[in-house]
Amino acid sequence: MKPALQLRLGQSLALTPQLQQAIRLLQLSRPELELEINTALESNPLLDLADESPDGEDVPADTVEASDAQATEEAEAADGADADEDSLDLELEQPNQRDATFDENSSEPQDAEVEDLRDHLLWQLNLTPMSPHDRTIAAAIIEAVDDDGYLTEPNEAIRDTLAALYTVSLDEIEAVRHRVQHFDPLGVASRTLRECLTVQLDAFSAQTPGLALARILVINYLEALAKHDRKRICQRLHADPVEFETALTLIRSLVPKPGSAFADVKTEYVVPDVYARKINGRWQVTLASGCQPRLGINAHYAGLIAKAQREDADYLKSQLQEARWLIKSLKTRAETMLKVAATIVHAQEAFLEFGPEGMRPLVLKDVAEKLGMHESTISRVTTRKYLHTPRGTFEFKYFFSSGVTTIDGGAASATAIHAMIKKLIDEEDAAHSLSDQALAAELNQRGINVARRTVAKYREALKIPSSTDRSRLG
Repeated sequence: MKPALQLRLGQSLALTPQLQQAIRLLQLSRPELELEINTALESNPLLDLADESPDGEDVPADTVEASDAQATEEAEAADGADADEDSLDLELEQPNQRDATFDENSSEPQDAEVEDLRDHLLWQLNLTPMSPHDRTIAAAIIEAVDDDGYLTEPNEAIRDTLAALYTVSLDEIEAVRHRVQHFDPLGVASRTLRECLTVQLDAFSAQTPGLALARILVINYLEALAKHDRKRICQRLHADPVEFETALTLIRSLVPKPGSAFADVKTEYVVPDVYARKINGRWQVTLASGCQPRLGINAHYAGLIAKAQREDADYLKSQLQEARWLIKSLKTRAETMLKVAATIVHAQEAFLEFGPEGMRPLVLKDVAEKLGMHESTISRVTTRKYLHTPRGTFEFKYFFSSGVTTIDGGAASATAIHAMIKKLIDEEDAAHSLSDQALAAELNQRGINVARRTVAKYREALKIPSSTDRSRLG
């Protein structure tokens, strides 16, 4: 084959480094963005934090563009008529207008270190008189306890673990386990729920009202109690209803998961990216100042480019280009986030006014078409970005939900239907709980075309028991 040159024409999509950086910054959460910027400031000498403006106002660079986009929309809506006082105004508010209650720069409380369940048990073990042999067994049991406080490993496995130190029998392990069960929290190291509750009941005084019946219920009727089959249990035990309720109250005071109090669940503090507030009858959307840090070019290093040698000049030029890309990408990110937030607030004004029942159906495609962007861009913007409203702080994605058709041809969002179902159940008569069919009929009367199975699905999503279980619980 002879080598030859061929000319072909074609089109392909190539992501430039600048576009790749803009896409990556767009999907970062606010804490991740701060870390990214700090890293860039440390590695790029041409990048610097810009000084505040002389009058002390920190005006975001995208204020004009975002406001103009909404102003155009408002002008079209108000064509031929004066703007209504309560119409939606999605202008950017200047930071000096911010209410003191919305100070996103205020310091946050620091979490105290949560004591681990095993550390708590080992601390008690060190204070308990035991032989070195039993103490070693107890330590092995404590290490095998799971986060709920239960011991799931068999005694044989614990024996094998201790084989290198001591020769222990299964009876010795069981005896030490019973001692650990009486550590705080009571019932820890139990193998079953029945055993855990029994240990806790044993700690009560013998004169405790309902104790004897409570012990019988836990040992023999725990599964029936879980099904709320009170009437049948009373008939089998020939128990007085008042005595039964006393025993049931005692059982409810027990802790089914002893280790739950020591679960290491850290509180996560969400920092809003955008603020939505109604001022003088008009909704206003404001970007949080941290969403667009005031970055600038270091004039000193920029001035050295013309004086530096070729190798140093090339390095400084590349760093200058990267700094400019980053500043532009951050501006694009802020502008895009503001436009998306403004569109969401404009679409969900009823939610801001009346609560979840006023939520309108909204999908990514709706916002993408309105702003002339791709759905993937909207998805990146709405992930891990938070909007602060008078009703709370919500992730952007919270305002998106599918719709259910209404009788008049409109649509109601799934979030609004969730709220309606919860409200109907909260207001129902405890003695006559509403069935899923009754809930569906009530919603149909309100104009929402929803089937019984859809109501059941939404009710289960809200973790609300069925009407039969609610009647038994009542």
